Amino acid sequence: MTTPETSAIPAGAAPIDAIRKALKGYRIMAWATGIWLIALTYEMVVKYIVKVEDLPGWMDLIAPIHGWVYFVYLLFTANLAVKVRWPIGKTIGILLAGTIPLLGVIVEHFQTKKLKAQFNL
Repeated sequence: MTTPETSAIPAGAAPIDAIRKALKGYRIMAWATGIWLIALTYEMVVKYIVKVEDLPGWMDLIAPIHGWVYFVYLLFTANLAVKVRWPIGKTIGILLAGTIPLLGVIVEHFQTKKLKAQFNL
């Protein structure tokens, strides 16, 4: 017999502990991706709009670091999507949210709230 709390849990969803771990990793990577994307945006503005010529050497590392952080975000998000049985369209939308400054963090907030309610986390 299904209760209102469990009726929203998709068939084949992973155990609650696995979902909890996957959600934590997703949240951490969404924030890390968002922070690095803001840093990358700042670097691009300074370099190409403000046209500052003599940038510190460490600024050249922002783009590759953000790229790797985003790649890990993709892995963690896909892992969560499989565990909670998100449809492919929703999964792709959430994956792409990490490419727009602050959007990934905003999406993370709402998806976390929804998943916590859905799975009683």
